[in-house]
Amino acid sequence: MSTRGPGAAAAAVLLGAGLLAAPGPIDPPPVQAAPAPAAEADSGETVVHLFQWSWDAVAAECEDFLGPNGFGAVQVSPPQEHVVIPFAEGGNHPWWQDYQPTSYSIGNTRRGTAEEFAAMVSTCRDSGVRIYADAIVNHMTGDGSGTGSNGTRWAKYDHPDLFGDGSAAFGDGDFSPCREDIADWGNKAEIQNCQLLGLADLDTGSPHVRAQITRYLNGLVGLGVAGFRVDASKHVPEEDIGAIFGGLDEVPGFGGRPRVYHEVYGDATIPYTAYTPYGQVTNFDYKRDVSRRFAGGDIAGLTAMPEYGGLSSDQAVVFIDNHDTQRYEPTLTHKDGDRYHLATAFMLAHPYGTPVVMSSYAFGDNETEGPPSVGTVEGNPAGWITEDADCASADWVCEHRDGAVAGMAAFRSAVGDAPLAERARDGSSRVAFDRGGSGFAAFNASGRPWDLNAATGLPDGTYDNAAGEGSVTVAGGRVTARVPADGAVALHVGGECDDPDGCGGTDPGEPGGTLTATVDTRPGQVVRVVGETPGLGSWNPADGAALADGGDGTWSGAVALEADTEWKLVKVDGGGRVEWEPGGNRVGPATAVTWGTR
Repeated sequence: MSTRGPGAAAAAVLLGAGLLAAPGPIDPPPVQAAPAPAAEADSGETVVHLFQWSWDAVAAECEDFLGPNGFGAVQVSPPQEHVVIPFAEGGNHPWWQDYQPTSYSIGNTRRGTAEEFAAMVSTCRDSGVRIYADAIVNHMTGDGSGTGSNGTRWAKYDHPDLFGDGSAAFGDGDFSPCREDIADWGNKAEIQNCQLLGLADLDTGSPHVRAQITRYLNGLVGLGVAGFRVDASKHVPEEDIGAIFGGLDEVPGFGGRPRVYHEVYGDATIPYTAYTPYGQVTNFDYKRDVSRRFAGGDIAGLTAMPEYGGLSSDQAVVFIDNHDTQRYEPTLTHKDGDRYHLATAFMLAHPYGTPVVMSSYAFGDNETEGPPSVGTVEGNPAGWITEDADCASADWVCEHRDGAVAGMAAFRSAVGDAPLAERARDGSSRVAFDRGGSGFAAFNASGRPWDLNAATGLPDGTYDNAAGEGSVTVAGGRVTARVPADGAVALHVGGECDDPDGCGGTDPGEPGGTLTATVDTRPGQVVRVVGETPGLGSWNPADGAALADGGDGTWSGAVALEADTEWKLVKVDGGGRVEWEPGGNRVGPATAVTWGTR
């Protein structure tokens, strides 16, 4: 990664955007004091958060992986100049230093130069991937003074050179008069006007402050940045957010106004919906509930998902975890393995909200640990310089490349805004649904395989499994497949293949032959095959292979029955009460059996 300044061509672009020093003073542009319109929802877009990735590495990932696999956008870390705070023991610089701006110059951060940032935006745009920048508008630095990552001197409440050209500054009068930390989290005025974690709170009601922030944001838009994740929006009065983001320009290349989504921890004092007139809102209630349910294997009810926190699907930005929650509220993270990736795949298959997939670097017990680094570079004031991400290295987690996740961006694009229709449910941990006639997905949040036979509106054919290995055949309007333990099957129009070996190899189904059982049942009962193998629940009726109700007393499904497998039929009602088939155990394969008088 280069550590020098921009070349002539990139410098011209950056000068025009107001993000590098100009020959003389620049008057800040007027700001429209009108609310920004809510972002148009794009239900087919999948955003990936490449947390702390260098600009060069993001560009390469857009070109090599994200664009070809249907990801629509990347959320990148804050691009403005930041403080440089080494740990006391001289170790890696903490991740949170990037959330303390010293100026609005993008000339140099630990992730790269202004030239590299501009090249990243261009490369990603050419790959069909939008760049969404993390924007910090609530505050500047914490206590102390020093030199920022681009060499700019700063002190708390004193930032004498915001754009590196002497054209604008923040002084003491540009900060809120409340110089104390927030103490009463039930007091809206205090939450929005006092200091968050000791950070100097900007007076965002000031026309001068608003103008500088909007100038910075429009400089990024001028480079092609297509949207913003707004950090700590809850701590900025709503009318100030409206004035600042109401002045944004249209995005060159992609067109339209930038997508804006606000970080808001909604509660009774400041609800999520307070910010929906100004963009979308990050839905922490979704994160908490969906993560908890997948961690506990209680997922079936999520097909009928509520509007968490009062946010409609169009208003909500959803996630399983983010860079904060995986450290401080770790209900479910990449450290939990398959169940985490299963939850992420489910998020992409379900129509609620605009999904953001987290992509992390590894960290241990030190939750403030910064990203993998090449160390200091002579002449570069940014401290330890972030190494280019390498998904083959254990230092970078790259959740978006996991086998259960990587293909789901294409699934989401294929199904668009098609409605969800539940097709099968087996207890609380297994559920399958259609997305119109464009997609089918089944999720198994249990420790045993699920032999599934379900109706679908997906056209007959053989499909690559977008959520794992192998291919699955749809025949006669039904899907028959073995869904792996803590795994998923996801099929979509556009993902067909004529040769199963060529689109994923071994069929993840392979559940064995189809068994048709004629059984006397009462209303509310279902029929399962229970036996000695894990695929048959190891004699646990709750985990047995479910048969599909074909009407008129017939139940059928693909069941793995080897020559010496012992098994029985059971009936299970909605209260979990089990009725076992009388007599001795059945042994070996069968295609048709009867239990009852039919």
